[in-house]
Amino acid sequence: MLTRFALGLIWLVHGLPFGTIARIGRGIGWLGYRLALPRRNVVLTNLRLCFPELTEQQRIALARRHFSALGRSFLERGVLWYAAKERVMQFVRFEDIEHFDAVQGQPVVLLAPHFLGLDMGGVRVATAWKVASMYGKQKNAALDAAMRRGRERFGDPILFSRQDGIRPVMRALRDGVPFYYLPDMDLGLRESIFVPFFGVQTATVPALSRLAHVSRARVVPIVTRQLPDGEGYAAKFYPVWENFPTGDIEADTRRMNAFIEARVREMPEQYYWVHKRFKTRPPGEARFY
Repeated sequence: MLTRFALGLIWLVHGLPFGTIARIGRGIGWLGYRLALPRRNVVLTNLRLCFPELTEQQRIALARRHFSALGRSFLERGVLWYAAKERVMQFVRFEDIEHFDAVQGQPVVLLAPHFLGLDMGGVRVATAWKVASMYGKQKNAALDAAMRRGRERFGDPILFSRQDGIRPVMRALRDGVPFYYLPDMDLGLRESIFVPFFGVQTATVPALSRLAHVSRARVVPIVTRQLPDGEGYAAKFYPVWENFPTGDIEADTRRMNAFIEARVREMPEQYYWVHKRFKTRPPGEARFY
């Protein structure tokens, strides 16, 4: 019932001016900070681990800003899911697209970390190119259908489930379809190695190095940031990674985490802190959550 109400609200406001949607979304985030206590605790735990130099009050202020941005990103998905293509293109702009243009015609992995604008960047890329991406099925059927439909609206994208494995991704790359890759989720011990992220040993899937090696793909990071209310989002492309992969999977994965950490420090309130990024611990180490 709550999910259907939320989806109805997203649809109801999607045609409003961008600034109005943003302000309503921030109000939802304000409520979320006060009501979603388990997730607030996850966010504060993550911030204590990653920003020990901040005071507790500074981390609380950062958590409040995060929930505000999170609520806004939640409501603004209506633009992606229901608005005309022209409005979506106005809502999300590209920056430094020449870095992607430089590798056209080659296998390309678009490295897209979990910032709050992740879906905005993915849908915007799909308005311009045919792309492939990995999709995690949602537990709630109504939410799953809405998210999948929203991601498939433009450009006939190819969506794989994690259960499909790596082979269909390799086929897409060989066929010249860029892979929009979401690298930074804790998927458990079996699929991960431990490398530092903000100085914490973090279970990290090393698939980027393997993908680039087997497919000879170029890696072009793309980070989508939330702009001030009313201005939408900017999907920024970064220069192609040279000397990657190196043949050292751990070193390559460290490089990936270091890149993501640097971007997080630029806009810390916009990283996806509600995820239990440090849930999987090395053997014998106490849990954080």
